[in-house]
Amino acid sequence: MKNQKGFSLIELLIVVVIIGIIAAIAIPNLLASRRSANEGSAVSSMRTLHGAQMTYASTYGGPGYNYAADIADLYGAGNVGLIDSVLAGGTKSGFNFAVDASPSSPSAPAQFIAVSNPTTTTGVTATGTKRFCVMTDGVVKADSDPAELANPFSPADCPAAAPAGS
Repeated sequence: MKNQKGFSLIELLIVVVIIGIIAAIAIPNLLASRRSANEGSAVSSMRTLHGAQMTYASTYGGPGYNYAADIADLYGAGNVGLIDSVLAGGTKSGFNFAVDASPSSPSAPAQFIAVSNPTTTTGVTATGTKRFCVMTDGVVKADSDPAELANPFSPADCPAAAPAGS
């Protein structure tokens, strides 16, 4: 019986333990990379929304250079096509997106705000650790306060947030 070929039970268990250790090290890094990629996509989408709003105001906004009041207006209303259908749907790469605008008046120019919030803010399946906004001035801002993360940005929150990347 000493001529048997193969692995003993102990050798197989050692291999399984080593694979488990490697997985325990690698999986959290992969999840963090996914969250980081989602946040990068959100910032890029915020820039896209700002550019789309500027184009919308100058092309379709009329004499008051009004902005689109809804994210779907940047895609489909009158075949505008300034953003893609995924972003127009309001959810992309683990973030929810929304746009709000106020029309121009005799005392104030038109303004808009675009916001993005992670769809899942806690746990292993968290899609992001920051929320983003951009207003008419074009500065993409971020907020990573854990107490506020589950709450959507409001127009009052955006000016107080720090510029993204700082």
